[in-house]
Amino acid sequence: MIKTPDIERPAADLIDAFDDISSATASGELYRLGLRNPHLQGLTARMPGTKVVGPALTLQFMPKREDLYDVDEYADPEKQLHRHALYHTQPGDIIVVDARADMNSGVFGDMMMTFFMGQGGIGAIVDGCIRDYPKIVKDLDIGLWLRGTTPNFHTQTNIVPFAVNVPIACGDTLVMPGDIIVADDDGATVVPVSLAPELVEKAQTHAEWEEFSRIKLSQGGHLRKYYPLSEEGRAEYDAWKEEQGH
Repeated sequence: MIKTPDIERPAADLIDAFDDISSATASGELYRLGLRNPHLQGLTARMPGTKVVGPALTLQFMPKREDLYDVDEYADPEKQLHRHALYHTQPGDIIVVDARADMNSGVFGDMMMTFFMGQGGIGAIVDGCIRDYPKIVKDLDIGLWLRGTTPNFHTQTNIVPFAVNVPIACGDTLVMPGDIIVADDDGATVVPVSLAPELVEKAQTHAEWEEFSRIKLSQGGHLRKYYPLSEEGRAEYDAWKEEQGH
């Protein structure tokens, strides 16, 4: 029997703290914390208006070699590791897949994604393709960030599922099992759990002064003064915070 490792999930209150933090804010704050590019590049949001935050289940694909992997689509299902990745799903999880940017293999279809959603999964991030896309978009309430779509099944052409819950490269970015993913219409950002509490604190401060700056800019205030805050603008911001009872 195949056994694959589960992930260590961050505390629920840490995940909840990202409710008002966008992928853009997470990326910018991570840069200031020393991570140059936490963006999973080349993946497009396919469910406009959807935002997800949760821990990463990871799935790694490798190039197909027929002497090592000759399993048909429905033969020996338990040998197919993409299924095992989904077996670990708990409510709030996000599946993140290194499919080698392959455009010929649909790593999941509607049946797999239906199971994933039924287990509480909230988003799929695939450096490659899925299939059954029209049905998934129509029938399932999960976020999707993909390179593309294809009618082919997962091992039909060039790649095979190789490992579950191991470090992967997704969108040219390292993702560790259990990392926090923040994904919205801008894209997906990976947040190391060790940096998450500091990121949340900095992001909340950033969001607060941006709220003030947005108000001032909408009222005709000058960009030089209010974004970022100049010394004069910051004095106004401090007074505004006091008025707001912050």
